[in-house]
Amino acid sequence: MTVFFLYTCICGVYADYKSDIYNAFISNDMKIWKQTIDKMSLESTKSDDFTLELVNYQYGYIGWCLGVKRKKEAERYLSLAEKNIKILESRSFKPSYTNSYKSAFYGFRISLNALKSPVYGPKSIHCAELAISIDKTNPLGYIQYGNCLYYMPEAFGGSKTKAMEYYLKALSLFESENTGINKDWNYLSLLVIIGNAYMKAGDKITSQIYYDKALAAEPGIMWIRERDLQNLID
Repeated sequence: MTVFFLYTCICGVYADYKSDIYNAFISNDMKIWKQTIDKMSLESTKSDDFTLELVNYQYGYIGWCLGVKRKKEAERYLSLAEKNIKILESRSFKPSYTNSYKSAFYGFRISLNALKSPVYGPKSIHCAELAISIDKTNPLGYIQYGNCLYYMPEAFGGSKTKAMEYYLKALSLFESENTGINKDWNYLSLLVIIGNAYMKAGDKITSQIYYDKALAAEPGIMWIRERDLQNLID
């Protein structure tokens, strides 16, 4: 009975963290996001699943920091996330996911120092390919490979058209029965990524379809109306 009680309490805490991150995403409250990952980092006992979840939230926060030019903060949290990945790798825990995050982290390293792209670029691609080869049902692997293709110069093999194929494959996996999309910030983020990619390509009609899809999944994301849909009008 005691073990069961402790287990249910722990699961409740983990669920609260997920809810906090989700609410922070839809409200664009990155202060709450940061507070949540800091709290998680201070947990005295972390299961491998918990650590992987923490890495996912660190990954999201680092991407935001880079987007708003907070490079020092991004580097700090990237170092923390990389340490967590090393822990999970030492235990051979979910290698498809750890390689997905490694691919993303190499990409972040390039954002921090573009001169490192000849070193980190191939590593990012390799980890994304490895993630997909290990588990073809892991949407994060396809997202990272899509990112590699999207941001890589065409002269080196980049292709925004091919990148979209991987984004859409990731979306179909999210929407499959095996993965699920309930209250998942990663799913909503992918819809925005796809919407943004179509908008930058000049396809405003398709772009709006994906923004509307995100709003249908979560009507509370007001920043999509205020920012992304407004961009379609401007």
